Amino acid sequence: MLAFGRDLPNICSLAGLLCAVLSIYYGILGNFPLAIIGMLWAVVFDWGDGLIARRMKERTDEYRAFGGQLDSLIDIVSFGICPAVFLLSYGNFSPWFLPGAFVIVAVSAIRLSYFNVFGLVDDSTYMGLALDNNVLILAFVFLFSSIFSQPIFLVVIYALLMIIAAFNIAPIRTPKFSGRWFNVLLVYALVLTVIYSWML
Repeated sequence: MLAFGRDLPNICSLAGLLCAVLSIYYGILGNFPLAIIGMLWAVVFDWGDGLIARRMKERTDEYRAFGGQLDSLIDIVSFGICPAVFLLSYGNFSPWFLPGAFVIVAVSAIRLSYFNVFGLVDDSTYMGLALDNNVLILAFVFLFSSIFSQPIFLVVIYALLMIIAAFNIAPIRTPKFSGRWFNVLLVYALVLTVIYSWML
């Protein structure tokens, strides 16, 4: 099993998992800027493993299949459990936020299961909004947290995550960003990392 862990795309996937675990850790501690940074870099590594895998022509079918399963399992941690823990922690672990946390994780499981079975609509189109977009949107919106009082912004975050969850499983077609868009993502992650580091 560990031989698959030495595969470069899988190493990249595991680096993303590390970022997700750190995000969960800091989310529980209530350090929300660091939690956001962890989620952002989980997205970067999630995109990166695919780019690396597509460039490795000699990669065997077994490694491709293993990598696909590993990536999907890590996605539910990075883009399902992480935002759910973030919401719970930001809501001071109030029971009122348990339904929202469940919706986030359940929608992530449903979407990833659907994608694993049916895949893309075509080479560049998803059915529904891809889960990694949830983190990119959350990271941007949370920049404005200081403008509002915590109770008001908590409602905003709760509503935002529920709306995004609806789009994740909605019968709408959304573009698959890849290739040169990775550079845009990298700049976005770097800029927001600097901003959130300054907020610490």
